[in-house]
Amino acid sequence: MSQTAISPRLLFQRATVRPRDEAVFIVKLLVLAVLTAAGAWCALQPTVAVTVAGVVLLGLAYTHAVELQHQCLHHSAFRRSRLHRIVGVPLGLPLMVAYSHYRVRHLQHHRALGTPDDTEFFGFDTRQPLTAGTLVRGFIDLRRLAAVARDTAQCVAGRWEYDMGQISPRSRKAIVTEYRLFAAAAVLLLVACALGGGEWVLRLWLLPLVVAMPMHFLVELPEHILCDTESIDVLRNTRSITGSPLTTWFTNGNNLHIEHHAAMNVPINRLRERHGEARELGLHVQRTYADFFLIVAREIWRNRDRSRA
Repeated sequence: MSQTAISPRLLFQRATVRPRDEAVFIVKLLVLAVLTAAGAWCALQPTVAVTVAGVVLLGLAYTHAVELQHQCLHHSAFRRSRLHRIVGVPLGLPLMVAYSHYRVRHLQHHRALGTPDDTEFFGFDTRQPLTAGTLVRGFIDLRRLAAVARDTAQCVAGRWEYDMGQISPRSRKAIVTEYRLFAAAAVLLLVACALGGGEWVLRLWLLPLVVAMPMHFLVELPEHILCDTESIDVLRNTRSITGSPLTTWFTNGNNLHIEHHAAMNVPINRLRERHGEARELGLHVQRTYADFFLIVAREIWRNRDRSRA
């Protein structure tokens, strides 16, 4: 079924940010701040169990922050556009996700989904056969970390260029500025380590990063995996998961992904009202994350049997 045929439906209707939508997003930012502060306090405690709980809580907070950053990419959080970058840049710092670079690549992903030009920012290729090995490699995306280090070095040296098409000089300037901010943050961390704060850096950033990277991978995984990635129809190439209020909050509505791709400018808190149509029309809609991961496990097992055969 084509998008054009059902475009009058609510699922494909655009929307603007209302005062209430902005207020909802601000509350989400406040909740994130509380979680981060609580995680940091726990992570610095001498009791091992409390420290571990704090590291995990920080990993959860850093993962959630990138999902909030994703909403800023689409300018669907605030009524004033300039606020999206002001808020979006720090949200991506813990996981080293450059807001403007992510925005350019992600909007390109929305335009090119289902074509060879699709360039999602996070590098897991949903078109490759799903195996236990590819899944494990996706948990800790070392290639992305290497790419961040390379882009940071090139931006500091003034040699960075976008390699996936054309971008405006303004976008390039913003990307270079943000990667230079990463370099400055790295210098500050090294200075902190040199001054005896290495354990703080370990507990407040490095260990939570190890937790957050696989967690973020699992949040992103359902979006298009095992869908019809050669179709440009969002009802076939994208997945939604009904989920619970908790998972919808934690992923910031990433579970309602058909709804998001159908009209990407809609504030995340208003996607739920479109879910009934996504369930009616979408080819890949699961009730829970458990249902989805069961599908993944079965596919991995089938590919294991095929490789043995």
